[in-house]
Amino acid sequence: MDARELLARYRAGDRVFSGLRLLEIELLQVDLSGADFSASDLRQSRLGRTHFAKGNFTQADLSEALLWGANFTAAECAQVQLRDADLSGAVFVQAQLPQANLIKAILCGVNFQDANLAQAWLIETDCRPTSDQQTNLRRANLQGANLSYADLSGAQLAQADLRGAKLCRAHLGQNFRPDAPKTDLTEVNLQGADLSYADLTGAILRGANLRGADLTGATLHNTDFTGAILPDGSQP
Repeated sequence: MDARELLARYRAGDRVFSGLRLLEIELLQVDLSGADFSASDLRQSRLGRTHFAKGNFTQADLSEALLWGANFTAAECAQVQLRDADLSGAVFVQAQLPQANLIKAILCGVNFQDANLAQAWLIETDCRPTSDQQTNLRRANLQGANLSYADLSGAQLAQADLRGAKLCRAHLGQNFRPDAPKTDLTEVNLQGADLSYADLTGAILRGANLRGADLTGATLHNTDFTGAILPDGSQP
């Protein structure tokens, strides 16, 4: 199926496009809200600024896709493959992404507020801010997620659930630019998380819960632990 046929079917009221081979398809700046692409092959597709709100991408393969500015608000994306995809500026507010594969994805300026990323793989992801917005993971569920080696500098993670998450060698510190935003981990839950050798330089962890977290070798220069619970249960 090509882009023209897909759009014609959508305009005729069809919303089910599951299990299709749509490799390298180009669908730019169109409205496909509520469409079902579950288990479809969308590798290397170009879907920039397209609206997929409340759509279904369960077990779909979007590896190496260009998804900058796409809207996935409240979409179902369990076990979706987004490895090496460019999601710069995309919106995943309240989206469901449990066990999603985001390894090496570009997530600069993505809005994941209130999204469910439990047990997702975010190894070596790039979550640095864009020129006009920070990556937003406020209140996101990242329980058991793997963010090892991820660049989360300047990201907003306030009240996120990172219980048991792997953040080994993750970069959560402030960038070297004097005007660079600090990584906000206010009231984040990091119980039992692996922060070994992570860079938390200048990060804000006010009121964070780090009980049982592993901070072996972590860089904690100018880190703000005001009101936080430390790994041994004490408070600074």
